[in-house]
Amino acid sequence: MRIIIAGAGEVGTHLAKLLSRENMDISLMDEFPERLGDLAANYDIITKVGNPTSIHDLRDIGVKGADLFISVTPHETENMTACMIAKQLGARRTLARIDNYEYLLPENRAFFEDMGLHHLIYPEVLAAHEIVESLKNSWLRYHISLCDNALELCVVKIRENADIIGHKFMSGYFADGRYRIVAIKRGTETIIPRGTDEVELGDMIYAICTKDNMEFLREQTGKVKREIQNIIFFGGTRMAQKAVQNLPHELNIKILEADRDLCTRLSEKVDNALIIHADGSDMQALQEEGIQDADAFVAVTDSSEANIFACLAAKRFGVHKTIADVENIDYISMAEGLDIGTVLNKKTITASYIYQMLLNASVLNVRNLTSADAEIVEFMALEGSRVTRGRVRDINLPYDATIGAIVRADEGILVNGETEILPGDRVVVLCKNDSLRLMEKYFKN
Repeated sequence: MRIIIAGAGEVGTHLAKLLSRENMDISLMDEFPERLGDLAANYDIITKVGNPTSIHDLRDIGVKGADLFISVTPHETENMTACMIAKQLGARRTLARIDNYEYLLPENRAFFEDMGLHHLIYPEVLAAHEIVESLKNSWLRYHISLCDNALELCVVKIRENADIIGHKFMSGYFADGRYRIVAIKRGTETIIPRGTDEVELGDMIYAICTKDNMEFLREQTGKVKREIQNIIFFGGTRMAQKAVQNLPHELNIKILEADRDLCTRLSEKVDNALIIHADGSDMQALQEEGIQDADAFVAVTDSSEANIFACLAAKRFGVHKTIADVENIDYISMAEGLDIGTVLNKKTITASYIYQMLLNASVLNVRNLTSADAEIVEFMALEGSRVTRGRVRDINLPYDATIGAIVRADEGILVNGETEILPGDRVVVLCKNDSLRLMEKYFKN
C-alpha cells in the first residue's frame, strides 16, 4: 500500500513512524525541511520538501495512484485543498484533518465526498470524547467500550487495598469468568500475563468485562466509586469546549482561561459552564475558584508541562479525578509515574483512527493504548480462518498477543483456553504494536 502524508507536525510524524513498521510505502512531505529532519535515516520513510497544495510538488512525490493521501498540517483550509487536488491528480482516497465540527455532520458527508474528501478527522473532538468517557467512570484510568458496547476495556491502577495483588494467574484466582486481565503495564514494560505472572502493587491492569461486571471488577481492585459533580477545566482550548458541550448540563463546570479574549468567545459558545478569566496554574487562583471542592480537574492547555504540574497541584488539594492532555509523547511515561491520573494524547488517538482504515477487512476496530505499547483490536472471524480451527489454547497465537473475549449473537463472552471461536464471532484481541500484522493472518480465510 502506498501512502502519502502531508504535514510533518506531531500528528503526521507520529503516524508516519507508526505506519513505517507495517511494510508500507510511506512518503512524508512538508514545506519546512527542518521538520523532516533525519526521519528518512531512522525510519523506512521517504521524505520530501514540498507544498501540499502545489500541483507540481504533489506530482513530484507521486500522488497519482497513491492508495491514500493524508493531509494533517495545522491548517484546515490547506488540508482540504491538498486533498481535493490530490484526488484530481489520481489519489484513490483522501483524508483531511479539520477543525470545523459542522463538516463532520452526517448530512454533509456526500457533499465532501463529491469534492474528493473521503475522510475528515477532528483530533480535538476525538480527545474530547475520551474526556467525557473518563469522567463517567472516575475510578478508571481509561475506559473503552468495545463491540457496540457488548464489552468494556477497563484500565485500573492497582493500590494497596486491591484483592487481586499477589495472586498468580495459574492459581485459578482469576478464573471467575467475570473479567479477564489481558495486559499489565509495569513501569515501562507491557506484559501479557501468563500462568506464573501475578498482579503487583503499582501495576496498571487492562481488563475486559461486560458492563454488568464492572462493579465486581471495581470491588476486586479496591476502588471507591465517587460521583462527579464539580469539574474545573484548566484551559479554554477547543478540546475543553467540545468536552464541556458533551457533558450533562446538571454538572457544575468551570473553565479557567488566562486569555481574556478567548474567555469572551467561550462564553458565546458554551452555555453549561462558568467561564473565568484566571490562570489555572496559579495556586491562589485555584483556591479562590474552589479547587478543594472539585471532584475532577481537567488540564487541556497547549502546554504538556503546565497540564502535568496543574494536575499534581490538584491532587494535593484532594481532587479525586485528574485528566491531563500530554502531547509530548516523551512525557507520557513520566506523567503516569507521577500518578497524575488519566493521560490523553491527541496524536495517538488520531493515529488509531487513521490506522484502522489501512488494515485488513477483517479488522472492525483498532485503538492504540496511549499508556501501553499495545493495541486493542476487534476482528471478525471468517469462515475457514485459522482462528476458527480449534480451541484457543491450540491456535498457537503470537507470544505478544492474547484473545480477551468474543461477541456472539450480541452477547459478550470472556475467552479461556477451552473456548472455540466460530465464524461470525467478533473477537477482541490485545497485542503489542509489532504483533498486529501477525494477528491479521489468523483471521484471513
